[in-house]
Order: sequence, then C-alpha cells, then structure tokens
Amino acid sequence: MKKWMVCISFFLVLGFFPSPPSLLAKNFVETFKNGRVDWSNRIIEAIGVGRPPENPINIAQARAIAKKAAVSAAQQNLLKTLRRVRIDSKTLVKDFVTQSDPIHTEFQGFIQHPQVVGISYLANGYVEASVAIKLTGPFADMLLPKSIRDIHPVKQPKPPGKQKGKAWTGLVLDCRGLKVRPAIVPRILDEDGNEVYGPKYVNRKYAVQQGMAGYTSGLEPAPKNPRVGNSPVTVKAIRAAKSGPSDIVMSNSDADTIRRDPRNLRFLQECRVMIVLD
Repeated sequence: MKKWMVCISFFLVLGFFPSPPSLLAKNFVETFKNGRVDWSNRIIEAIGVGRPPENPINIAQARAIAKKAAVSAAQQNLLKTLRRVRIDSKTLVKDFVTQSDPIHTEFQGFIQHPQVVGISYLANGYVEASVAIKLTGPFADMLLPKSIRDIHPVKQPKPPGKQKGKAWTGLVLDCRGLKVRPAIVPRILDEDGNEVYGPKYVNRKYAVQQGMAGYTSGLEPAPKNPRVGNSPVTVKAIRAAKSGPSDIVMSNSDADTIRRDPRNLRFLQECRVMIVLD
C-alpha cells in the first residue's frame, strides 16, 4: 500500500496522471540500482533512506534529521540514475555533461532541486524519501541537440496522380524482440541507413514538450494513444542498427510508405511517434 500511495502522489504532484487511453498501456520502465526511468511518462525517480540520530531530543527532531538525510540520499541516487540515461545510441547523460563547464553547471542547477514526491515514516524511525525530475521542459531543452530547431509549419501539398500516398496521423513502431533501448533522441532508419525520423525532422517545441517519441511495452493500446492521433500507421521494425541500440531500422518498403505522402512530414515534426519495447 505504501508504494502505491507513493506512486499516486508521484503522478499527482508532477501533473502526469495518465489520460484514460494510457491506463490500458504498460509503461516502459528502466530500473537501475539507484532509481528508475519511466520512459512512458518521461519521469526519473529515485528513493533514499535516512536514519534518525542515536540520541534525539524528541521524536520531531529525530524525524526532521532523518527526513533531511533521506532527501539528500534520494538526490544522490537521482544523480546516479540520470547519468545512465541515454541521450542517443552513443551518448549517455554522464558523457554529455562533461563536454563543457557551462553544460555541467547548468546540469547541476537542475538536479539540485528535484521535486520531493513522497515521504514515508518507517516504524524503526527511519525515513524514506522519493524525488523525481521530468525529462521534458527546460531539462529536456538542455539535453536535446542544438541541431533540433523550431520549424515553422508549412502546409504540404497532396502528391499528384499515381504518386499519391496516404496521410497518417502518427507512427507506431513495434520493436519487440529486437533489443532496442529507449533514448531521448532515437532515430529511425531505412535499410540503406537513410534517416526516416530523427533530429533533422523534429520541431524542437514538440520535442521539448513531450519528447521525440513515446515509449510503451504494450502493442495493442499503442495505436489508441492520443500522441499518434486517430489514424496512425503501425510498422514492425526489423532490427536495431549497428550504430547503437536506440537507432532502429525499418524496411525500405515501410519507409517508402511514410515518405510517399509529404503530408506525413507533419506528424514527424510534431513527434507523433510511439515506440513499443519489450
């Protein structure tokens, strides 16, 4: 019951309680020794435990000291978890933040004040604290490549005659069984290595607000997710690319299905992509 209540407070405080269609889906969560990454809700959470002093003046003082220690421990665990998050197939957050002193300083500013989303007072006097940070908004803006820029929407003309394809509202990419791993900046390639979806297609505004792709571990509810609209195309990926586990290869024929109608560029720009993992 305690863990359930922590989870409820976690989503309520951060404003990430899922919409009804999402309740049917299975969140894709990576669990590490020090914390976890909920890629479906784009939230990183860590837990820390604080012990009370040996000879407290009173119960209130003991709880206050243990709570402070628990929050501090949770913050340290959050940092360790964050450092292991993939930005792309080749770069972890820990690699990114060491690129320059300004980046490191900005990163430290974000992680020093995570949201405390749960406090549990244990029977032995210890306190357990849960802290979290969003992988969207200003923090995402810092981690996303500068090459991803705001794109002014352009109305795409319908292709003429026999070249006419189908305009989709989003893409569901089934990557189950392929050892694909989630990242802040995934890429989708065709069999020839050409980019079907990636940084050059994305409007930064949408990538900052909701991430470049949604992640789930359930295929059946994925096409019903509001992210991909009411008429998405579902495609089975064929493998992870040699360039890394967050670069995904689809068949040339499926890639052509998306490219055939230039109107599909819109859903790519708006990050209307769901990736289904094991």
